[in-house]
Amino acid sequence: MSTIPSVLGLHHFAWRCRDAEETRRFYEDLLGMRLVHVIKADHVPSTGEYCPYVHIFFEMADGSNIAFFDLGDGQSAQPSQNTPSWVNHIALKLKSLEELAAMKRRLEDAGVEVVGVTDHHFVRSIYFFDPNGFRMEFTVPVGTAEQHKEYEDTAHAKINEWTREKASRNNKN
Repeated sequence: MSTIPSVLGLHHFAWRCRDAEETRRFYEDLLGMRLVHVIKADHVPSTGEYCPYVHIFFEMADGSNIAFFDLGDGQSAQPSQNTPSWVNHIALKLKSLEELAAMKRRLEDAGVEVVGVTDHHFVRSIYFFDPNGFRMEFTVPVGTAEQHKEYEDTAHAKINEWTREKASRNNKN
């Protein structure tokens, strides 16, 4: 059996936006992520399909990116009908609780509705939506090394327990 290559980290996460400039203002001017690359094309490289678009990339401090596609039609990605709005999101890490509080104030001062600070015991988080309806989280790790080790040591057992519980519930229906 071959060795599984190591995943080095996130290069980018891509989402559809309704307007590249509106999205740029939010991510660059408000959140402080630098616009580092724009691809403008008429054909999708992977499929050859005709679909004029711009693909915009915002870089984070660790070199990873969040990216967006503006397809030129003023539409953003639609929420999934079978998924609560709080489920699909991206969580971005900040350095300290002070930075989390500062980001919360910055967002609220810009008129963005923010939920939290929520204490998850291993992280503290705030939640909000970008102009495209994409749910975001800023989070700061607060757990100890011992907590993280316990989480890792019990993770397989917990997912097995969940799988059994789910099967039992589904068999009753």
